[in-house]
Amino acid sequence: MRTAYGVETVRAAERELMARLPDGALMQRAAAGLAAACADLLGRVYGSRVVLLIGSGDNGGDALYAGARLARRGAGVTAVLLTPERAHTGGLAALRRAGGRSAGVDAAEDLIERADLVVDGIVGIGGKGGLRPEAAPLAEAADRAGAAVVAVDLPSGVDVDTGEVRGTAVRADLTVTFGTHKPGLLIDPAREYAGVVRLVDIGLELPSGATELEALQHADVARLLPLPAADTDKYRRGVVGIAAGSARYPGAAVLAVAGALRGGAGAVRYVGPAADAVIARFPETLVSDRGPKKAGRVQAWVVGPGAGDDAATVAEVLATDVPVLIDADGLRLADAEAVRGRTAPTLMTPHAGEAAALLGVSREEVEGARLASVRELAARYAATVLLKGSTTLVADAGGTGPVRVNPTGTSWLATAGSGDVLSGLAGSLLAAGLRAVDAASVAAYLHGLSARFAADGAPVGAHDVAEGIPGAWRDVRG
Repeated sequence: MRTAYGVETVRAAERELMARLPDGALMQRAAAGLAAACADLLGRVYGSRVVLLIGSGDNGGDALYAGARLARRGAGVTAVLLTPERAHTGGLAALRRAGGRSAGVDAAEDLIERADLVVDGIVGIGGKGGLRPEAAPLAEAADRAGAAVVAVDLPSGVDVDTGEVRGTAVRADLTVTFGTHKPGLLIDPAREYAGVVRLVDIGLELPSGATELEALQHADVARLLPLPAADTDKYRRGVVGIAAGSARYPGAAVLAVAGALRGGAGAVRYVGPAADAVIARFPETLVSDRGPKKAGRVQAWVVGPGAGDDAATVAEVLATDVPVLIDADGLRLADAEAVRGRTAPTLMTPHAGEAAALLGVSREEVEGARLASVRELAARYAATVLLKGSTTLVADAGGTGPVRVNPTGTSWLATAGSGDVLSGLAGSLLAAGLRAVDAASVAAYLHGLSARFAADGAPVGAHDVAEGIPGAWRDVRG
């Protein structure tokens, strides 16, 4: 599992390690990893033109020492010093001894325009808010130039702990981060600024209990996937109820059932006005016109996709004593007190617009502060929350503990009905007995992987994503 830690935890680990190492050894470890990554990106170091954008503090020191290593290999390295009087003394001296030189901000734009590589060492993990006025033009020049941009630890101008971007920030092609991933490198909008992230091990010892973010990998998902035993019947595999669809949106029901069937449910019970459409597509579905209470035995419910204004069905599902997933119209129709008062697990799966309505803020606020938003929703509703988007986040009920970020997916997944498939898939995993946070995380992982395989660089429909889930499952299982 990939993990990310906040600033204070990282700093404490760095202090502890530095106390056990010779003076400057930790910075040299970071600089060596940074220089190696820059060399790999350049391909040919000798004769290349490298510009270092240097602020004050250790982040600039890492860049200067890395620049010295590149200069010793024949690169022409120039350090643009934003605050010359506060530049890292040892790093600057090492660069000059290696044949590198320094320049002022007034020469920066011309240097950047002619560079093969620009190294962002402006602000370290302690930076807050966007870039300062004197630094912003350098980021903009690097963005306009044809040079590759490498960020040191994280792109300057992004918030390391939240992934928020409140002004101008450096857009990197590659971010070389040290010791551990940081939350801002995994969460949009900051993730978009980081480019490819390369982790350099510098020997930090980090406490497992202080993890801010987790990202499941194939092996983690494989361990969580429910597999039938030799004596398993359809009820032991899990029966999921789907209360979805309406006269206006019958397809939502079909897609939710598709996700549930492809997600390993032993059986799917459907309740709603789209029974004919569901049976026509999936004759194995068990349908009922008697409402959720009389539909028969289920281990979990999915309610809301395409439900229109059917608040009564949503309330009936919320009153059950099994895990419930609430999506789409169900989020709008669900009574907040009824959600908070449930004793069985609840999983809510809003996109940014739905989350904004639940929180009473603008969509832009949610998209700009995704980590804070998913935690606030989980705390406010005492429910596990899966916040859909370019980076899907999952917060456990109450909003405490590490948030999970989904590493799979494709921009082609932004298509009508894909959320309905995700709801059915997650519902089937709830019915199989997974914890709500695990069901949400595994469903998002398989859903994103299926979409990536189905799209293969071309447009994809929600039905394609549903049909691709077994292939994603097999890929994860190896």
